[in-house]
Amino acid sequence: MKPNIAAIHAYIPGKSGGADGKPLIKLSANENPLGTSPAALAARAEAQVPSLYPDPDSTALRTKLGELHGIDPARIVCGTGSGELLTIAASAFAGPGDEVLYVRYGFSLYEIAARRCGAEPVEAPDADYGTDIEALLGAVTPRTKVVFLANPNNPTGTYLSRDELARLHAGLPPHVLLVLDQAYAEYVAPEDEDGGIELATRAANVLVTRTFAKAYGLAGERVGWGYGAPEIIGALNRIRGPFNVNSGAQAVALAALGDQAFITAAREHNAAVRAAFCDELAALGNAGLRVVPSEANFVLVLFEGALSAAQAMAAIGEAGFAVRHLPGQGLPQALRITIGTADQMQTIAIALRQAAEGAT
Repeated sequence: MKPNIAAIHAYIPGKSGGADGKPLIKLSANENPLGTSPAALAARAEAQVPSLYPDPDSTALRTKLGELHGIDPARIVCGTGSGELLTIAASAFAGPGDEVLYVRYGFSLYEIAARRCGAEPVEAPDADYGTDIEALLGAVTPRTKVVFLANPNNPTGTYLSRDELARLHAGLPPHVLLVLDQAYAEYVAPEDEDGGIELATRAANVLVTRTFAKAYGLAGERVGWGYGAPEIIGALNRIRGPFNVNSGAQAVALAALGDQAFITAAREHNAAVRAAFCDELAALGNAGLRVVPSEANFVLVLFEGALSAAQAMAAIGEAGFAVRHLPGQGLPQALRITIGTADQMQTIAIALRQAAEGAT
């Protein structure tokens, strides 16, 4: 095995059961609690038979994405989730002797993508669990070829505004590819969007990636897409998997794009339930609980008092829920909790309150 591959720690998905094997309600993978658009489900039932190869270029899907976002379909590439596109972006623009840069507490796939292509992964210091623009720019060296930025960030939920993102891009050398991972963009209020697509339209060194796994409720279909300059998209098309998005997934994603009322409902539900849950946890601040401000469909809860993250996770598990503990990402003192239904989040808040009272 190559040394760079041996150094990879395989991606660990969110759990859906307890240590004893008991099934739990899964709030560990940031899936949509509202499920999937009925229009998308209907399209899945009518998809092409599996004996036929799918459209290798996802033409209809790219056309619809172009119409929805007002962008050129020729500058769009589709992938098996945005994860495929993130990985091949690193492979297309970095290799042995190069560096791939990202912020501390960034998405764990970035390190995997860097090591897979033989590049060196580099973490820039954070700013209270968020992106420190000056630290990120200060970590750029002549060897830096790719900068990954999730906005909103996973697993912290932090967010760079339009002006902050523009400042970050302006500080990067033109030869450095900025990969803007917008997996949770649909959860951001339209008036607060970061301008990433506009940036990718005019800049030659910006790739925006998005996914249907989160707000669209299509995590099981594995569909993502990317948008950037023709040279970037051309490179990704050269090395992406042939026939990478299957026919059913293309049909379901296409139908999902046509139901923007579902996306609006998902965003509004998430904002309201997230705010209520954060208010509940704010009342536990004197017990050492702190919520990192989030623009995504999850929150990162810090346990800085007598109640540890491991104890809190056990209490949440007893209440019937699986959440994400991330000691492998340097967050042993935190839990990432997906925003579920209002009732589910109220139950978790009660479990945390009782656990906190028992730990004092």
